[in-house]
This record gives sequence, structure tokens and C-alpha cells, in this order.
Amino acid sequence: MSEPIRVLVTGAAGQIAYSLLYSIGNGSVFGKDQPIILVLLDITPMMGVLDGVLMELQDCALPLLKDVIATDKEEVAFKDLDVAILVGSMPRREGMERKDLLKANVKIFKSQGAALDKYAKKSVKVIVVGNPANTNCLTASKSAPSIPKENFSCLTRLDHNRAKAQIALKLGVTANDVKNVIIWGNHSSTQYPDVNHAKVKLQGKEVGVYEALKDDSWLKGEFVTTVQQRGAAVIKARKLSSAMSAAKAICDHVRDIWFGTPEGEFVSMGVISDGNSYGVPDDLLYSFPVVIKNKTWKFVEGLPINDFSREKMDVTAKELTEEKETAFEFLSSA
Repeated sequence: MSEPIRVLVTGAAGQIAYSLLYSIGNGSVFGKDQPIILVLLDITPMMGVLDGVLMELQDCALPLLKDVIATDKEEVAFKDLDVAILVGSMPRREGMERKDLLKANVKIFKSQGAALDKYAKKSVKVIVVGNPANTNCLTASKSAPSIPKENFSCLTRLDHNRAKAQIALKLGVTANDVKNVIIWGNHSSTQYPDVNHAKVKLQGKEVGVYEALKDDSWLKGEFVTTVQQRGAAVIKARKLSSAMSAAKAICDHVRDIWFGTPEGEFVSMGVISDGNSYGVPDDLLYSFPVVIKNKTWKFVEGLPINDFSREKMDVTAKELTEEKETAFEFLSSA
């Protein structure tokens, strides 16, 4: 058996974590021979609930779980981490302006970034899920100057998986038969789900999605809006936000960081935009197509971008630039 790795999940008493923790503990993220010390962080009022989650994890009797630590203290939670999955954030309440939401979250992610900087391993991989995920991730990274900014990523894999699933449903294939969809930009309703470079396996051979579907107006219209607004549609139906699908996407994202992406396939994640070749301004946390090898991501280069895509990519970059400016005003005073 290898040495245990320390994995933190924040917002650990919440519903995404409830769907996530078992998958981490049973080896389907870090492999079946990787022991884990699982650290659970939540706010003090949630400690009673967290205790129940701790009991359940113990009752799962998972052989890979060497220890489970539940805490409300950052200095305990962030110590010597190999992986930090930051799920907890301030949710948007009825009547709350996006600006207020940003302000509350800057405070949280500035504090957690500083704790990563102070207590975690410098090689820690940080995955931000809590919304607004891109800007929260940038805030955490800026607050942890001693950790390489490439180690920070935010979750757009849920959007990626949603896009894959919509194409598969439309063509009557499984999601596994669809690859190389892209989510560009912000994890918000301005994100751009792009299938110009996506492939689908039909009767054993790979064809482009546009070619396979022969329905450009759906791909440029309803498909895009369905993926952009899927989160809201789930809330409307369930009266709760996506948890099972979010947890599955987190597992996919972290597993790909850990083990790399399959040959010939790329995935979407929010990463620092520095040095990209797609005309996205530097110093934004923007979702790109990436390939991953040896726990290191690289931009997929050289994809041709048409005018329709360009416009959509610019709209979401503009939103991220505005979010960043608002967040950074608060950051200096937080």
C-alpha cells in the first residue's frame, strides 16, 4: 500500500459533499490502492450535521479510509494537504445582488487561500466548486502566492458532462460515445458549450458532431441554452441544486488531474488563462479545453475558432473580467 494522501472537502455537511464523500472513500477517484485521510471542514453551526456524516463514513467501513477528521478550524483542515476540494461557499439568497454574493465569497476564499498558503503542501491540487467558482478560484489563488497558480482549477466538468449528455441523447448513443466537447469561460449562464471540435462514435466510426446531427440551428440555439441553464432547470424541478451530478463531475475532474486524460481526448476545466492562444485576456480563471499528463494540464492548442464561437467566448470573458474587478475591490479590504 502507498502512503495515505490527505484530501480536504469543504462544505462537508452539505448535499454535494454527501454525494461525493463515498466516491472518494471507495477508491473511484484516487484508485483502489491509494489510502486516504479524509478531512471534512464546515462552519461551526453545521458541526452537529457533520458529526452525522462522520458516523456514516465510519459505518461504510471503507478499507481505504485511514482516518476521517471533522473540523471547523482552518488550521486543522488545511494542514499538509495533497488535494483540497473547496465545495463550501455562500449560496445566493433570494433578493441578493450578485455583487453581495461576490463580496461574501471573497471573504471565504481569501481566508481559505491564505490557509492553503500557510498550512498545505506546496504541491497541493486545489479544485474550487463553490460558486461563483471561477472568481472564487482566482481569489484563493491570489491569496496563496507560494502555491503555483497552475495548481488551482475550478469545476466546469458538470457543464461539460451536461453538453456531452445532450448530444448523446439527441443522437441516441451513450455519453461515452461523445468526446471533446468544450466549455469556454465562466461557470455561469454566459458559458459557451462548443461542439465544433467534438466527435461522436456512430456505427464504430468517429464523426464530427455537426456532421452527425445535421441540425445547426439546434446546436447554435437550443443546445447552447439548455446547457447554460441546466442548473436552474434542476433547481426548478428538485427545489434543490444539482448534487449527484455535481459530485460525479468533481470525481471526473479530480480523477483526470490525478491519472491524466485518455489519449486523443480533452476535457474542460477552469484554469488560469495566462499564455493561452485563444485571445482570452491573461489573469482570468477561464474554462478551456485541456489535456492532462503527470498531474499537469496543458491548453489544447490550434483549434480553429469561427465567428459564432469568438463572439460567445468574448461575452463570457467580459463577464469574468467584471467579476474579477468587483472581487478585487473587496479583496484589498476583506
